[in-house]
Amino acid sequence: MERKRIAEATKGVGKPKVGGSFELIDQDGRRFTDENMLGKYALVYFGFTHCPDICPEELDKMARMIDLVRSSSGAVMRPVFITCDPARDTPAVVKTYLQEFHSAMIGLTGTWEQVKAVCKAYRVYFSTPPNVKPGQDYLVDHSIYFYLMDPEGDFVEAIGRQHTAEQAATIIKDHIGDWKGRLDKTEEASGVATSSLAGVPQ
Repeated sequence: MERKRIAEATKGVGKPKVGGSFELIDQDGRRFTDENMLGKYALVYFGFTHCPDICPEELDKMARMIDLVRSSSGAVMRPVFITCDPARDTPAVVKTYLQEFHSAMIGLTGTWEQVKAVCKAYRVYFSTPPNVKPGQDYLVDHSIYFYLMDPEGDFVEAIGRQHTAEQAATIIKDHIGDWKGRLDKTEEASGVATSSLAGVPQ
């Protein structure tokens, strides 16, 4: 099947094409790394809270995708929002912003260097300038994709704006159905990810 070929093509030897190690902080100020995404599928979106239209539209779609996947597959996916605007998007700002969309969303921010590094790992265009002064006006541009990562942290597929929430959820559910490894279905507190592959129920 085409989706299996897409998934397997990303599992080459050596450094992954999309994704990798990172360290950020979540909306509650806790350390969050790529290891916190293991065990479940992860749906990763890069945006910023001052985004006037595209991010709200895509996050509304992400919320619908979360509900559609959960209704048929259970709590097998972590939705992750990573800001491209760390100067303005503090943990508190991200937390308030994401509450407008879905309680399951995990919001991540960090230093300019940390955010630039994770954007580079995910091949996301990053335009935010360093050393921004309070009140300084600047343009933030970024790639517009949902990045689906499997429970072992490998990139599976990029889902673009052309997909409706229903189409995207079907793509995700099909990948979940193809998965033969361990998959954590444990319900978590809102915005909390503590899972690892160790001890994950099958």
